[in-house]
Amino acid sequence: MAFDTESYLREQKAIVDKTLDEFLPPEDTMPKVIHRAMRYSVFAGGKRIRPILAMAAAKAVGGKEEVLLRPACALECIHTYSLIHDDLPALDDDDLRRGKPSCHKQFGEANAILAGSALLTLAFQILSAYPPGKEHAAARARAVEEISRAIGAAGMIAGQAVDLEMQDREFTEEEILYIHLHKTGALIAVSLKLGGILSGAEEEALAALEETGKKLGLCFQIVDDVLNVEGDARALGKATGSDASARKATYPALFGIPQSQKRAKALTDEALDAMKDWGEDAEPLRGLARYLLARSS
Repeated sequence: MAFDTESYLREQKAIVDKTLDEFLPPEDTMPKVIHRAMRYSVFAGGKRIRPILAMAAAKAVGGKEEVLLRPACALECIHTYSLIHDDLPALDDDDLRRGKPSCHKQFGEANAILAGSALLTLAFQILSAYPPGKEHAAARARAVEEISRAIGAAGMIAGQAVDLEMQDREFTEEEILYIHLHKTGALIAVSLKLGGILSGAEEEALAALEETGKKLGLCFQIVDDVLNVEGDARALGKATGSDASARKATYPALFGIPQSQKRAKALTDEALDAMKDWGEDAEPLRGLARYLLARSS
């Protein structure tokens, strides 16, 4: 029987959402506006791809998904922080996120900045504590180090900075690749690697997970670029055509839609080929790779 990726995603999302609800302070906790803004953005309808990838990666290398659940939630906090800040007028200037007003439109720019920063801080609070126990101390420390590198000035922030720099300019494939691998790919790659680190995987397996994650991250962003051109704005929950209006560096802008889709398919095939000998426990991760290529939102 073929693996049911849609059911797996629904089940895992429900588990992640429940755990995130436990981590986030209630809305009536002072300062109320910040906690409302944090919850508003986290529970705005995300698919929880990054934490689910981390749990699937753990399973693929013989680890336990439940051990990854709490640290994986830190990835969603980081992702949501990045979206809140990306939407700000000084960066991508988006009024909608997942079909709802962006955090800064709902709560004001100052509160959005604070809410995003609070989510980033919460992420490292979680990572420093889970999984608990002295036996996991070294793995927790490495997880913090790897994630810090992936989302810092040499990772996700670097991608955002170059993305802004390239707007309204001529750009090359090398520059697009840099932006995508850092702005989007770095967090997705480290999500897979996190699953391996906290499962005690050997260095060879960690390297394989990270390389697979880079391919999936690049595929994810190319698909996003394509959807921004020809996707359904209602399904996406945000306006389409914004990349072209801002003259952003994207694959469709340089290569067109058919070539971009071909590249995304090739990346997925490469990722699946890398996982071909991983055994049955890697089937959730294979299913997620196929899903990321075929998604419509």
